[in-house]
Amino acid sequence: MSRHPTTRSTTPIDPGDDAALALALQSGRPDAVRLLLDRYEALLLGICSRLLGHRQDAEDVVQETFLRALRAIGRFDLRRPLRPWLIRIAVNRCRSWRARSARHAAPIGLLDDHADGRSGLHDPDDLLGTLQAALNQLRPEYQTVFRLFHERGLPYDQIALSLGRPAGTIKTWLHRARAELAAQLARNGHLESPPSVSGDAP
Repeated sequence: MSRHPTTRSTTPIDPGDDAALALALQSGRPDAVRLLLDRYEALLLGICSRLLGHRQDAEDVVQETFLRALRAIGRFDLRRPLRPWLIRIAVNRCRSWRARSARHAAPIGLLDDHADGRSGLHDPDDLLGTLQAALNQLRPEYQTVFRLFHERGLPYDQIALSLGRPAGTIKTWLHRARAELAAQLARNGHLESPPSVSGDAP
């Protein structure tokens, strides 16, 4: 039985159309893979670097994220947004990496240009150092939501889609993360009185 070669479209992919990009990926277009990397590599690397605290680990996880995404793209629902789906894969990969990794790397500062450069050390009088140390002590889900909202600028709905949780839960986790950070800053003399951490977000 004869086989006919599959004709692939050469129509340029709209850089701002994720549905078109996902469809092109499902069609096996090599240029779609390059566009996927160009569009999302920096975003995912930033998220993974913050969650893992080690750039080399983050680069490995981002590579794994793209490999998993490309393997699963054939089952991707084109009605869904691509960005939260990729972030969800990346966050899950970070969780798995942290669970199995025995490496204790110095965390990357919230503002790299101004962070204390001493490996693993923080000046107790330094606000950024204290904040970074407090962030590292948060529950993983609180830390993830805080970083996605404040450092990556993702809105509640995208974080909810990325983590597979209701938007109300995301708001509660963010509220509690802020409250716990404020309590930590108060204990170090940066705030006069910490708010309660027991209530839900208003």
